[in-house]
Amino acid sequence: MENLKWAPGIALLALSLAYSGIMGLIYFNQDNMVFVPSRQVNLTPKSVGLKFESVLLTTPDRLRLAAWWIPSNDPQGYVILFCHGNGGNISHRLDYALLFHQMGLSSFHFDYRGYGNSEGTPTEAGLYLDALTAWEYLTQVRQIPPHQIILYGESLGGGVASYLATEKPVAGLILASTFTSLTDRAKEIYPFLPVHLLSKYKFNTIDRLPQINIPVLVIHSRADLIIPYHHGEKLFAHANEPKMFLEIQGDHNEGFLESGKIYTEGILHFINKTVAGNASHS
Repeated sequence: MENLKWAPGIALLALSLAYSGIMGLIYFNQDNMVFVPSRQVNLTPKSVGLKFESVLLTTPDRLRLAAWWIPSNDPQGYVILFCHGNGGNISHRLDYALLFHQMGLSSFHFDYRGYGNSEGTPTEAGLYLDALTAWEYLTQVRQIPPHQIILYGESLGGGVASYLATEKPVAGLILASTFTSLTDRAKEIYPFLPVHLLSKYKFNTIDRLPQINIPVLVIHSRADLIIPYHHGEKLFAHANEPKMFLEIQGDHNEGFLESGKIYTEGILHFINKTVAGNASHS
């Protein structure tokens, strides 16, 4: 009977220890959960028939970042400053580079610290510094006017691009398959945990959007299971005018390819009408 009296307390203690263990695992392993870099760079833009220039950037904290400059045939045209998602590296985004080139756009692709051939270890603050370094390179070394630069944030890269849009002048911002904030998405995945206390990383795009007064394009698919569609809807609702929403088809990683002309024509419409129109009125 004595053992039975203690049973509820022992069970509660076991549950508490298990819960604490899960929280500890999430907290101490979140770097590996948020950042999933690959060091292997087996392909280059030349692999898909694109002329390019390999670039080495140096950040203010003296890390060297690998990047690719891919020019279009129009030196006076718009340039996409591409901020990729949390996995892989720039060699896994060659389909984007090819599509941008086919749209007549130059593009600049850089690897965050710890990704590909870039030095260092990724952190949220570090990724922001890397993006600032990429912008400085385009405007100072390439002498590209800010009004020709369009930021493109893919998934987690939307958090990086939205930060850069609050810090530096650019022509427009594209948020593709982006979450409102990393904390919001984590709460959905781990509703039983106090995510706001555990999360070291925010990537809070939704709170930045009211401060951003350039054209914004939000791209999202209803079939995206990694970043649900309602994140795109909320981002669009919080963005200032002029803004545009582009619904594409397909999953999180391949939707832009599966959507074909819906994707490419949507981006060109945003650039040629919304971005160019905003520039003519400013």
